[in-house]
Amino acid sequence: MSWLKDVIGTEKAVIAMCHLQPLPGDPGYSKEKGMEWVVEQAYKDFMALQEGGVDAVMFSNEFSLPYLTDVRKETVAAMARIIGQLLPEIKIPFGVNALWDGGASIDIAVATGAKFVREIFTGVYASDFGLWNTNYGEVSRHRMAVGGENVKLLFNIVPEAARYLANRDTAQIAKTTVFNCKADALCVSGLTAGEETDNQLLKNVKSMVPNTVVFANTGCRLENIEKQLSVADGAVVGTTFKVDGIFENAVDKERVLRFMDKVRSFRSRI
Repeated sequence: MSWLKDVIGTEKAVIAMCHLQPLPGDPGYSKEKGMEWVVEQAYKDFMALQEGGVDAVMFSNEFSLPYLTDVRKETVAAMARIIGQLLPEIKIPFGVNALWDGGASIDIAVATGAKFVREIFTGVYASDFGLWNTNYGEVSRHRMAVGGENVKLLFNIVPEAARYLANRDTAQIAKTTVFNCKADALCVSGLTAGEETDNQLLKNVKSMVPNTVVFANTGCRLENIEKQLSVADGAVVGTTFKVDGIFENAVDKERVLRFMDKVRSFRSRI
């Protein structure tokens, strides 16, 4: 049995993404609408996810495009404010992803009581955001310094819009990441948000790290979720919960309900 049961409440868990609108300082931020509108949109999406029956939610500054690898202070402050305002309504476990900065994600988690974070913690990449380096040794020490040792760390080992600089097999990366960094979970992704995670790749990764939680990180949909969960220990789901399955749209509660009905049916048979 994995930590998922203790932290999220079930095996084969579905973590839903609550994508935050552009925040102060982001190119897409609307000064006219302001932060009250951003909070309002986050509230609507979160409630649709929670009432739709997801197991957990992860708050992410998904619309802060283009992303930074050193997240600015105003972004951390804005994310903490949003989550803080929603806390009285949050009845399920939640996590944080401040793209793409592991230390910032952990800071927000500690400040808000989040149970987990997802981030690119390891590796060196050529990416759409430039040369992308990491330093997990430093981040792991920061985690201890700020009291985040109980925050579960979800390592995204296939970053979107980036390629590992070294010619390394993903399954081998999974093995060394778990050995060197004691990852709580590995997230395996498609090319971009909404792109299906290759099922064979999931199998290869899981075979390398059978005792580590592995998430299908992108592209889970009503028609493939049973196939993905037959291999993965859980799924991180965002785009498919949106109106018409379009990344930029708001969350559609009815789509969430249908999806989670199928997940619960699958879980009842295993």
